[in-house]
Amino acid sequence: MSEQAAHELENAASRYAAEAIKADSQGSYGTAINLYQKAISTLMRLVQLYPEYKLNQLYLQRAMTYQERIKALQSARGMLPPDNPREEFSPKISSSSSGAMVETLKASFDDLVVKEKPDVKIDDVVGLEDSKRALREAIIFPYKRPDLFPLGWPRGILLYGPPGCGKTMLAAATAAEIDGYFITVDAASIMSKWLGEAEKNVSRLFNTARELTKDGHPCIIFIDEVDSLLGVRNQEVGGEIRVRNQFLKEMDGILDKGHKRPLYVLAATNKPWQLDAPFLRRFEKRIYVSLPDTAARRFMFEQYTKPLTLDPSVSLSELARLSENYSGSDIKDICQAVQLRVVAELFEKGTANDPNNKPRPITMNDFKEVLRIRKPSVPKEALKAFITWSENYKAL
Repeated sequence: MSEQAAHELENAASRYAAEAIKADSQGSYGTAINLYQKAISTLMRLVQLYPEYKLNQLYLQRAMTYQERIKALQSARGMLPPDNPREEFSPKISSSSSGAMVETLKASFDDLVVKEKPDVKIDDVVGLEDSKRALREAIIFPYKRPDLFPLGWPRGILLYGPPGCGKTMLAAATAAEIDGYFITVDAASIMSKWLGEAEKNVSRLFNTARELTKDGHPCIIFIDEVDSLLGVRNQEVGGEIRVRNQFLKEMDGILDKGHKRPLYVLAATNKPWQLDAPFLRRFEKRIYVSLPDTAARRFMFEQYTKPLTLDPSVSLSELARLSENYSGSDIKDICQAVQLRVVAELFEKGTANDPNNKPRPITMNDFKEVLRIRKPSVPKEALKAFITWSENYKAL
């Protein structure tokens, strides 16, 4: 699959959800329902198009929470059929790798707990060595040898950086490395699903996590798009203020140095500069998930070109140098584009119908031409903003 395409669908779903929350908080419930439904449809499309994608479980859980908010709004507005006031809005999706099994989504608090660990290991994440080392030090090492940490270990960890650089993948990979629980919510889910009695349910989220750690197993609460929840705002409705205050109280509780409970809050954001200062202090580790460096880009080119036929003129080291500021998904798309380029020549010549005819080897000029017309997906201005913020607030 194209990772870039998957990221675009995920970003579209996030935009719909953010707009839905805004309409929801302003009382425009009809508009909110329509936008929540668009967010669900986009996530379902992503899962259907890419059934083998390792983060599908996270996308399904987001859809569940948006679905429950729709149900609550419909019920409040009398939009459900009168003869069955508890009927659920339940889209069905194909959830098995073969596409044969169809499973009905259920929206409940307990569904936030991932019972099957993400199918990805931290070593599967290419590059990002500083980020992986920081997560090992904060979560994996204390899990394996808690006796070596008499002063405790970080419980609040923030992953920040440009979109599409692996923050969610890193969180899932870290959870897969420990024998524990992984609760995943995005900030949009918290503000939509729990609008009205937000603080009570935030408390329930943390209480559930504490209960899960009583048997000695660690628990990670992963919050995506945390800036939507803890960011600085000029105007707030009462529910937003209460949920932020309750979250601050809960964070203080798990950061209590008198306890060594293996409970973590792992958060991700594309806009760290929007985080409110009191919350920023609660994230003891602030990890910049950056674009791949030269060595990581070379390794990515090596991996993605393995199934391709390359001309001797191709220099992976030169490609790594030329692809500065490109993300991992950008690099995969570049390799795909050069293969499409040589395949297209067969069709244009009318010789593709003969299975004995193969595309010519890919040359260095093919790569340079694709690089000329495919620009990085992260603007330079955005990179400068991340670097500036990181210089002031990074904490590894």
